[in-house]
Amino acid sequence: MKKLSLLVIIGFVLLSIPATAQKPTLKSELGKYFLVGCAMNTSQIDGQEPKAVEVVKGNFNCIVAENCMKPENIEPEEGKFNWEDADKLVKFAEDNGLKVTGHVLVWHSQTAPWMFKNKYGELPNREEMIKRMRDYIHTVVGRYKGRVLGWDVANECILDDGSWRQSPWYRAIGPDYIKLAFQFAHEADPGAELYYNDYSMSQPRKVQAVVRLVKELKEAGCRIDAVGMQSHNGVDYPNLTDYENSMKALIAAGVKINISELDLNMLPNPKSFGGADINQKYANDPKMNPYPKKLTKEAATTFTRRYLDFFKLYYKYRHNIERVCTWGVGDGDSWLNDWPIKGRTNYGLLFDRKFQPKPVVKDIIKLFADEEK
Repeated sequence: MKKLSLLVIIGFVLLSIPATAQKPTLKSELGKYFLVGCAMNTSQIDGQEPKAVEVVKGNFNCIVAENCMKPENIEPEEGKFNWEDADKLVKFAEDNGLKVTGHVLVWHSQTAPWMFKNKYGELPNREEMIKRMRDYIHTVVGRYKGRVLGWDVANECILDDGSWRQSPWYRAIGPDYIKLAFQFAHEADPGAELYYNDYSMSQPRKVQAVVRLVKELKEAGCRIDAVGMQSHNGVDYPNLTDYENSMKALIAAGVKINISELDLNMLPNPKSFGGADINQKYANDPKMNPYPKKLTKEAATTFTRRYLDFFKLYYKYRHNIERVCTWGVGDGDSWLNDWPIKGRTNYGLLFDRKFQPKPVVKDIIKLFADEEK
């Protein structure tokens, strides 16, 4: 009888220990400071990859749509909206206690061709383009008012040299198109956070231009909560000092930082490769796919070291970061397998092709848990 009572007591004590104390996770440790999440694709949202869903539920507290909330998918034809997948994503988040980031409202890429053409097939004038922007933003943001934490309002509007990208939006409206986009998004949902998002943010001239943009938006009375540093990193780029200096510059500009599209390209790059422009395409070459089955021991060590280098910075600036979000759940679904060369085998995420955590996940959790003590 005494033995039975002792077992009951032990069982009660174990049940009384919080789950996070029994098994720390990314969201239990990193989530004390900022949101930690991933991009999800439509097959995962539909439940076709149950192991991916388990990873999301067990490790993350926020999600973003990889593609289904981009303009070409939301409004493929003028006036014809496709809400099915975006609605599923938002409902999945709500059902599982996850925050949602809307990605993306205004972008030169992955926007349906009709948006940039009038009845003559030419770029519409300024007045018409402003109307189209306002109508689109009001419709999309308005539909999810109060259900989406924040929006990537404008995406990839500045080139690496700090100059304006000559996008259709810029050519039709001028540089104030970003200010207008932020104003329209705030009108549609005053409670939503608003972000600017871009890649190659470790480039000094680029981050200087983004800082100027942030200041101009603030001076114009626009809401801007954070800047997304996409962080499509590689084994030898970006330079960590430049990366940290960019973080400092954004913090000094008075905004939070979103590490919005984090992954690590483990494969060699073509000579003219740079940034994260999805339109870059190169011919396949066996030399460019050195790990068709798995990473070598040396490459796996490099992977762990590089990820820890970045997460040490995220810990250092944890009070100035709002969100860290990997661009995908597991390696098999990562866009890096097909970009900028189709058919390669890449290993850029924290979970492998079987949706098992890589060793670095424990290291990241330990980094935040140990530093906390």
